[in-house]
Amino acid sequence: MTDKNHGSQLQSQTDTTGTDDAPLEVYESSLPGILGTLDTWISKIESAMLAIGVLLMAANTSANVIGRFVFQSSLFFSEELNRILIIMITFAGISYAARHGRHIRMSAIFDALPNRGRKILMIVISLVTAAFMLGLAWYSLQYIMTQAGRGRVLPSLQIPVWLTLVWVPVGFFMTGVQYLLTAVKNMIERDIYLSTNVLEGYDDNETEV
Repeated sequence: MTDKNHGSQLQSQTDTTGTDDAPLEVYESSLPGILGTLDTWISKIESAMLAIGVLLMAANTSANVIGRFVFQSSLFFSEELNRILIIMITFAGISYAARHGRHIRMSAIFDALPNRGRKILMIVISLVTAAFMLGLAWYSLQYIMTQAGRGRVLPSLQIPVWLTLVWVPVGFFMTGVQYLLTAVKNMIERDIYLSTNVLEGYDDNETEV
């Protein structure tokens, strides 16, 4: 059984109240060495992208509404800016969801397996998902390079279209790395992890072994 402080950092996927209503605190990776450092830095990038994106979108939308109804003149670039921010929030969000084990899972077969079978399957799932995410990051990067070669710009903001899409490969890459770290976590620990810090299959009356 782990000590109390370590156990408090781990979340249970089945205990949804613990994950949904947990207090906001600085993320600390439970992985050792350079892997923990990488995990922590990805967490900081995710948090920055999500916070900046949400705040800017709220400010932009509010300013546009005030301009439209108070000054009878809306911001000409508001729609394009929100489109860019939605892309950033979406692709930072998939990495954030992977970190907290919040992606939708079809677990009928998984739940029916014994502990060792679930452990092996979780490692396989994490590695396969990581491969797909990193592959999508590569193909999206190629798409951005194609867009850059075309020289298209946004009508209002007059910035290159490819700049609005840079968050796509960044998000896919961070998600792929997150699933790789999850696979490593399951390889080095006895318990089964949905992500680097989220335990699988515990409820209020169970403890980590």
